[in-house]
Amino acid sequence: MHWHAYQWTGAGADRADEAGRRTSSPGFATSPLPPMRTGDWLAKPASHVAATFEDVEAAARWLAAEYAKAVPALLTPDRVPLAERLDTARDLLARGVDVQWGEWLQGGRFVTLGVVCCPNRHVPHPCPLRRRP
Repeated sequence: MHWHAYQWTGAGADRADEAGRRTSSPGFATSPLPPMRTGDWLAKPASHVAATFEDVEAAARWLAAEYAKAVPALLTPDRVPLAERLDTARDLLARGVDVQWGEWLQGGRFVTLGVVCCPNRHVPHPCPLRRRP
């Protein structure tokens, strides 16, 4: 197993376009919006992959670094302490469960950080980078 990282920051109101966030939508693959189901990130083109990891600790470091970039703009900082987020992420990823963090930012913006297990037990999508498990 390996893990792919995904990130999206944009107008929070754009997330209301649920149809465009579903794999059944004709524009799903080209839309920058995060999917409704975390595992469906794998159905997006490889250009949406922010990083790929061979171990859980590297994925956790990516999450921590990307979250740190968002901290100054968080609407409600420290709702969930970073250490707790990372402990939970390490546990889930090691067990083959995707991790998705979403936070409101100032100015009505929203940030989504996700790490998706590949292969994925919840969705049948192939690896976007065509890698073998």
